[in-house]
Amino acid sequence: MAERLKIKLFLISIIIISSGIIIAVFSAYRGILDKTAGLKSTIQNAAKMSLGKVHHTATRDGVIEWSLDASSARLLDKKKQLILDDISVIFYMKEGKEAYLTAAKGFLYTDSNDIEVTGDIVVKNNNYVLKTEKLNYEHNRRILFSNVSVEISSDSEQLTADSIFFDLNTKKTRLEGNVRGVFSENIKL
Repeated sequence: MAERLKIKLFLISIIIISSGIIIAVFSAYRGILDKTAGLKSTIQNAAKMSLGKVHHTATRDGVIEWSLDASSARLLDKKKQLILDDISVIFYMKEGKEAYLTAAKGFLYTDSNDIEVTGDIVVKNNNYVLKTEKLNYEHNRRILFSNVSVEISSDSEQLTADSIFFDLNTKKTRLEGNVRGVFSENIKL
């Protein structure tokens, strides 16, 4: 009989301890949920909408000028901006040529179709690779420009400068500030 009483007390103790652990875990989990809800509320107040995997194409007079893909986007309605992550853009030029841009982060200004990108930027076409940390695209004039150092390379040359201006329509490039270049013997003039 004493043994049965000990077993009952032991089982009651385990039930009480288990209940206490469950209540403690539930309380901690509830606190985490409340903090997460506050964070979601803050993000939602700033961002009107959040999206995963975004694709956007800009056309003018029925001609596709560029297309953009991003792993995620958040719309800031008041500023008319899409905040983008893991961006890739294809710029379509005359004669069927294309330039490919990749960047870590950026903004698409929805009222103008202007783009600003930052972080690990690479722009490639058939002949050249441009690398920089910040680059802008002005849609109305179809220009790419950067006011931070850039590096341009190809099989036969390497150029660096403090800034670049590239017109997608005329394909003219202007480099400014501390322009330096290395050219190999294979240059075709």
